[in-house]
Amino acid sequence: MPALPPQPLSPLDGRYAGVTAPLAEHLSEAALNRARLRVEVEWLLALVATGQFGVEPPSDTAATALRATVRDFGQPQIDRLATLEAATRHDVKAVELLLRERLAELDLARLTELAHFAMTSEDVNNLAVALTVRDALHGVWLPAFDAVRARIGTLALQWAEVPLLARTHGQPATPTTMGKELAVFAHRLHRVRDRITGVRIQGKSNGASGTYAAHVVAAPQVDWPAFSERFVTGLGLAWNPLTTQIESHDWQVELYGAISHANGVLHNLCTDAWTYISQGVWRQVPVEGATGSSTMPHKVNPIRFENAEANLELSTGILGTLERTLVTSRLQRDLTDSTTQRNIGVGFGHSLVALDNLLRGLFEIDPDREVLAADLAANWEVLAEAIQTVLRAEIVAGRSTVTDPYDALKQLTRGRRVTPESLAAFIDGLDLGDSARARLRGLTPSSYTGLAADLARHSD
Repeated sequence: MPALPPQPLSPLDGRYAGVTAPLAEHLSEAALNRARLRVEVEWLLALVATGQFGVEPPSDTAATALRATVRDFGQPQIDRLATLEAATRHDVKAVELLLRERLAELDLARLTELAHFAMTSEDVNNLAVALTVRDALHGVWLPAFDAVRARIGTLALQWAEVPLLARTHGQPATPTTMGKELAVFAHRLHRVRDRITGVRIQGKSNGASGTYAAHVVAAPQVDWPAFSERFVTGLGLAWNPLTTQIESHDWQVELYGAISHANGVLHNLCTDAWTYISQGVWRQVPVEGATGSSTMPHKVNPIRFENAEANLELSTGILGTLERTLVTSRLQRDLTDSTTQRNIGVGFGHSLVALDNLLRGLFEIDPDREVLAADLAANWEVLAEAIQTVLRAEIVAGRSTVTDPYDALKQLTRGRRVTPESLAAFIDGLDLGDSARARLRGLTPSSYTGLAADLARHSD
């Protein structure tokens, strides 16, 4: 059998590449190397700016050209790094060598020995990962997440007054509205978003075991913790003042846990959407030219919600592994975090694919009001709660002598179908005040939705 031409192994880089491409700008290997180079360049320039090393600083033009190496990072630099790493067998060393080459090209060879000065690889890596995750989160994932939240909020408002038979434990229960049920998801996602954006993305630069040992020996006159703090915060990150060789990754554990939480809420929405579609209370708007089933032409399958459901599970599985792995490092350093963190983009990627499908699905649904009305009209027994609760209020007020309202309604409704006529006759036979009787006689399953419509309008 002839060999296949090169193909992506992961669907994130194949079938779903059109969706995940923006993440590659931040979470690919090339993006990580670009961020590493940025850290190395900024560290060198920060060292020179102290004036403590007796070296002439680069001119503004030369500094701009050096920073442009990061800005213009592209295929030539990617290829050169591959060559350097093949020789060094070390990815961060390859970045350092690339920087040294660039310094020579810019006639800045006098700065060469300040490249990667007093740094351990993890000083570079933790900052590069923090920068790439921050930018991927705020530049790609959060906008997609917010688009889904906004669509849910829009539907909650549009369907605020559309009555829906609730099904607690899968059984007919007190009616609600379709808008209120979607507002619950909007509210949950608003809350978890606050958790996600509240994570302080941290970084450190303090040497091989977190003690600034090499820094102090080489330049004892520098206040290295203060220098480190200025450098890290200057990159737009929060400073972690106390670490081992590695930045402790706790912010990553917090962030991936919060995104997993968001995935879980969205997964819950997917399964509810699938169920509403299977019950017929949601109609799917057919897409022109689409095929629902290879053999059954009538079908419009809920593929958007099913795809999202599966990709959310994959994302949560990967992010959960990151949570469990990154929280621990043996003694002052081990490398389990290194290979694990190479899958950050995979965790984000599956979540992004899910968000894309979920958003599409939420634009392709509409409540079937006839089905909703018929469902409510077939379940008048759900008014039993209203009747027994009104009876209790009447008993407390001294306007009724009924002794056990719950039991009376249980005898009438449990396991039985109730008609509007039989329920009206039951109400007429109750001992209660005229006002309460009138309120109960005016109730229908479709009007017994309490404050659901108001709640749907205030989901955030």
